[in-house]
Amino acid sequence: MEKELVEQISQIMGDWLPKAASIAVAVGDSYVYFKAGELDLRMHAGDPVPVGSVAEQTFKKRGKFEKLVENSPLGFPYYGIGYPMEYAGQAAVLVVMLPPNHVLSRKPQLRFLTGKLEDNWRPVPIERVTHIESSQKKTWFYSEEEAYNTIHTLKELRYQLPDYFLPVHRSFIVNINYIEEIARDVSSNYVLTMKDGSLLPVSQNYAGSIRERLGF
Repeated sequence: MEKELVEQISQIMGDWLPKAASIAVAVGDSYVYFKAGELDLRMHAGDPVPVGSVAEQTFKKRGKFEKLVENSPLGFPYYGIGYPMEYAGQAAVLVVMLPPNHVLSRKPQLRFLTGKLEDNWRPVPIERVTHIESSQKKTWFYSEEEAYNTIHTLKELRYQLPDYFLPVHRSFIVNINYIEEIARDVSSNYVLTMKDGSLLPVSQNYAGSIRERLGF
């Protein structure tokens, strides 16, 4: 594929894409072009198109395909949008990779969570929620040492929370304002001690983003 043509496409798309976005073009079973934005997925021209990726699904569907990629091998999620193309008689795909909050921020941020405590439902201001947990196919949030059951899933809540909430594990999201300290366990993994005394594990997939976010 002519580099000049792809560069023109990239420049045009750059007028409406955020700086964090990355752009890739796949022809056949490999990528032929990649331009990294602030969201650098460390892809390169010549890399094979992975099974199950946005590019592969777009090829199969032969139409526009969108997907939130949460289990990225890089350890952070992104939102991919694939557009089918044709180049020199071959099927091609243009993939735009965006930060997940760019697309999902269309939903308004939560100002409170309503949870069930015993037999009653209570709305709790979001700033008073210390952390949220997914356990045994249920979602719980904690406030003032009380545990509330909510109908929302952790995945639904993740992108509607204010920016002082931080995912630390596939089963936990914490309110930064309620972190007492950060230490390491015997396996050298981070553990958070919350102000209510709760001890929450930090998975290795989130360790890098936590260090960057909290500055240590």
